Amino acid sequence: MTIKRTKCQEYIKKISQKKIEPPALVDSYSCKKLIDDIFLSYNAGRLREACRIYSDKMLASDCVVGVALSGALTPAGLGMSCLVPLIEAGFIDWIVSTGANIYHDTHFALGMELHQSRPGLDDHQLKAHQVIRIYDIVFDYENLLGTDLFFRQLSRGEAFQKTMGTAEFHNLAGKYLSAHEEKTKNVGKSFLAAAYRAGVPVFTSSPGDSSIGMNLAALQLEGNGLAINPLLDVNQSAAIVYEAKTTGKSGVLIFGGGSPKNFILQTEPQIQEVLGLEEKGHDYFIQFTDARPDTGGLSGATPQEAMTWGKVDESQLPDTVTAYVDSTIAMPLLSLYAQQSCKPRKLRRLMDKLPELTDKITKIYLSNKKKNGSD
Repeated sequence: MTIKRTKCQEYIKKISQKKIEPPALVDSYSCKKLIDDIFLSYNAGRLREACRIYSDKMLASDCVVGVALSGALTPAGLGMSCLVPLIEAGFIDWIVSTGANIYHDTHFALGMELHQSRPGLDDHQLKAHQVIRIYDIVFDYENLLGTDLFFRQLSRGEAFQKTMGTAEFHNLAGKYLSAHEEKTKNVGKSFLAAAYRAGVPVFTSSPGDSSIGMNLAALQLEGNGLAINPLLDVNQSAAIVYEAKTTGKSGVLIFGGGSPKNFILQTEPQIQEVLGLEEKGHDYFIQFTDARPDTGGLSGATPQEAMTWGKVDESQLPDTVTAYVDSTIAMPLLSLYAQQSCKPRKLRRLMDKLPELTDKITKIYLSNKKKNGSD
């Protein structure tokens, strides 16, 4: 019996990380210490794993970090509280976002107000008073009209009268928002403005699926010269990842799921399957989601499933984690943990390098295609 128990204990040690015996919580705990010492199991444990992978591995100097944003994160203030500090610290190198997150981020840059309220309000009364609701957030309908006007007036400008991808469009918009923030002494409210200052490309995976896209569509009816070409985004994002993998590593940090998740991950099948370039997948994968994997939806797809598509490097699966945690809880904790764990990194300014990186992958693809005589 003793021999059997010894073997049991030896096996437990082999498969365990640490004994569950956390200290008592005291008011002097930092966020980092709280997560390291107390977040031991279940989804708290997965959140701790995510924080450590992000801080210890993804924020190494040789790793390019891409972030996917879905859901209504910026209306809850997470753009200014979390994304801006991460961008300024060099902890985010490129972003894929829903248009909605960028649209609502713009409210804050323009000095518009959103308010914390509560769920369960009378929506008929809200409609009668021209109040817009996003669950427990409320704001004036005029915010929408004012933001619509901003994007229409901006997009009539001379710099916009051409075909461009969403990264260039958002960079130009961020330039104006950054100047407006400085003029109004309101710096730090918009992640799009911060991304412009840091040279961080911001893509929208579905540019027509947002109020920004709706306003650009209206301008097209007027004969405006701006045309958004999403195919440029596909090639530019693939170029970022290909350069990252040929010079170091690539990690993806995914808040939610949906189209931004697919877009940031499809860079690898684009490189391998479509362009025919040798690659193995992203090195690090972190996702915060409430989506189940058993429905077959992309939002709930695990990194193991992504590996079968070539999106994640098979040999790197131990450095992947899915935490079933609301992004509005996970993002502030991960953001503060990283800032308490790591020194700021040098800004990569990938936006400035997009033409060069895209030209590079184009030449490699065309050279291989000519050499192999493939279609």
